[in-house]
Amino acid sequence: MTHNPVLELPPTGNLWRTEQLLDLGYSSRTIRSLLDSGTLVRLRHGCYIRASLWNAQSPTVRSRQLIYAHAHGTRTTSTGTFHYSHTSAARLRLLHLWDVDDVIHVLQKVRPSNERHGRDVRCHTRPFADHDVAVVNGLRTTSLERTTADCAMLLPYRQALILTDHALRLGADPGALQAMAHDLDGRRGIRTFRRVLAAADPRSESPGETLTRDLILRLRIRPPEPQLEVSSRAGRHRLDFAWKEEKVALEFDGKIKYFDYSPTAEVLFEERRREKALVEEGWRFVRVEWKDLFHEQEFKHRLLRALAGRRYP
Repeated sequence: MTHNPVLELPPTGNLWRTEQLLDLGYSSRTIRSLLDSGTLVRLRHGCYIRASLWNAQSPTVRSRQLIYAHAHGTRTTSTGTFHYSHTSAARLRLLHLWDVDDVIHVLQKVRPSNERHGRDVRCHTRPFADHDVAVVNGLRTTSLERTTADCAMLLPYRQALILTDHALRLGADPGALQAMAHDLDGRRGIRTFRRVLAAADPRSESPGETLTRDLILRLRIRPPEPQLEVSSRAGRHRLDFAWKEEKVALEFDGKIKYFDYSPTAEVLFEERRREKALVEEGWRFVRVEWKDLFHEQEFKHRLLRALAGRRYP
């Protein structure tokens, strides 16, 4: 069968290797035309995705899609010769990542000699045991604990803390992580890993909450109680952070920006209703957005004024 450049993509499937399209009867010229017309998107050398799907995906999903494209392009399955590791494993496990690039990380027993990895792929060879690996969505990847340790030794402190908070929330074994930190003495990144383990808290529900907690600590403000539950006439309300004695609550409002979904109007209404009820009982609220976390002195001024019982603009 012969396709000309104006033909559309096959009605089924979304991800193809070059040879798959050629086998379907698409010539190299037709593939180029589909790319030029915006019908097809090249994700990496020799691997393409349907543009309508790619354009509809959020940045978070796109980052995972690049890993699946790599797997599809290399025909990787659960019996492959390498495992996805570090931030690639974190993405496959849906761990929170913040300000992290899309480099694909793979783990192998030995560094490949003849096997070619693309420029967007980084190969690691630190030894691993059977319990360090698992299968996620058909792809071989590192375990939750090994992924956490690898990322904590690769990433800067705040990025590593965000991921470790979430990993612990998802059930990562703290004892296993501490044992890894002990066994990896002298390795590059081990100081960051140990510092992260000392500060990590599974009660953080988002990257913004982790960064807020870390900022409060760095500003030497007395730590609040995270995820404090309080009651009012409107029912139960769980506060992101609270100073119970002063009746000051700090709420992080950056979820809309970070996550791939937004709270519904009904959820926002109920949240504001509960907040109003708590204000009637003497609580003061400090609301923090992403941008506030990078204006530290202003953040400190607002919070200290609230803790001192003074109103602020």
